[in-house]
Amino acid sequence: MNAHSTEKSQAEPRAGLAEFVQQAAAEFGIPGVTVGVWADGRETFASHGVTSLENPLPVDEHTLFQVGSATKTFTAVALMRLVADGRIDLDAPVRRYVPGLVLADEKAADTITVMNLLNHTSGLGWNVIVDTGDGDDALAAFVGKMAELEVIGEPGARASYSQAAYNLLGRVLENVTGMTYEKAVSSLLFEPLGLSNSFFGTADVITRRFAVGHNADAEGNLAVAKEWRLTRGNNPGGGLASSAADILRWARFQLGDGHTENGEQLLPAELLHRMREQTVELRGSNLGDGFGICWFLRELEGGVRTIEHGGSANGQFVELLIVPERDFAVVAMANAGPDGIPFNRTAVRWVLERYLGVMDTDPEPLPYDEARAREVVGVFENDAMTLTVAADGQELTIGVVIKPEIREAADFEMPADYEPAALGLLPGDGDEFIVTAGGLQGQRGFFSRDASGAVVGIDLGGRVFNRVPAGRQ
Repeated sequence: MNAHSTEKSQAEPRAGLAEFVQQAAAEFGIPGVTVGVWADGRETFASHGVTSLENPLPVDEHTLFQVGSATKTFTAVALMRLVADGRIDLDAPVRRYVPGLVLADEKAADTITVMNLLNHTSGLGWNVIVDTGDGDDALAAFVGKMAELEVIGEPGARASYSQAAYNLLGRVLENVTGMTYEKAVSSLLFEPLGLSNSFFGTADVITRRFAVGHNADAEGNLAVAKEWRLTRGNNPGGGLASSAADILRWARFQLGDGHTENGEQLLPAELLHRMREQTVELRGSNLGDGFGICWFLRELEGGVRTIEHGGSANGQFVELLIVPERDFAVVAMANAGPDGIPFNRTAVRWVLERYLGVMDTDPEPLPYDEARAREVVGVFENDAMTLTVAADGQELTIGVVIKPEIREAADFEMPADYEPAALGLLPGDGDEFIVTAGGLQGQRGFFSRDASGAVVGIDLGGRVFNRVPAGRQ
């Protein structure tokens, strides 16, 4: 495998990025990775490995990866351009722009606002697992299926991460612009920002160098993930393919005042900066302390404030972290699960420490407590996934699987499950926890209780899972 570092304009300010990337990729067993850093007014990239174990080509900063949910940041900014033009009102009900919206809860359908969708306070469940085809009506058909989606809470009451909410925002973009979602984002963002290596369509990707995902089998051996892209109806929430170079360029736009490099005012600075102001609090999450408009917001040691968004596809993972007050950004990409997420987190933390002198460490869990363990063990579910917390008298474990009926009904390959891995409860009385091993290592969440004190739910990755009654387990 290869290891190289590409630098622009000046020598790398901190030695060792390429060496670190090579060593970390080997440690986590990732076939291909790339890391990009914007610091001190210049870009640095380090890449290692190959695009595919079956058809290996060297990975570099121009290699296309599926960026998964990081696509949401593009959907949100494209929509904010229409807000700036007075064509969309953030506080308007979404039905103003999608009149035919039907949900399981009519009151929710009538009251969910555009802002509720943007900051994940819509009360909508995670997603509708359906392939609505590859035609220009894919998003309209997806929205037509949203009556099947669980409504898990009252709009505006709390944050719960929803893929479906962003797919619905994509339909808002279509109806307001009169273009397909993909053409709207290209016109509003890709073209003016010079993001010439960012695509939604497979036909655009296959003529360029791109990474494929890999997943581990039961023996831990990596195999190529045959399903390369999501369905078109999921494009607004997670369908973008892009490169580290383009994502770092995207980050540089977030660090500016809303102008392109050619001086065009793409978005008023006050709207761009408003996107990183907290709109709702997040509890017990490693992803952030709250949501801005799309962005996860987090404060590190020394009061260093970040805006972040990650993403995952089928065996591909990306993590983007931006520090506006330091004019700094880092992006990490990896093409294997389950350890792509831990690789990206490790890379981002290494870069933060070496370039900014900022430590980002996990809290230390409490020793195993049998009485507390008995309170939290159980099976929890949302509309698409089942989460199991178990105890063996020595440790707690957590596993997350896509529901079998969802896998069986899907006519496309779905990402791998997360096998049970160690979980530790954190100090305090907030029922917070951290995953300490496996592909979800470092992920944090919390258990929720009813008025009697019984555990009735769990939050993980910003998503709500409700306890399954004992009779259904």
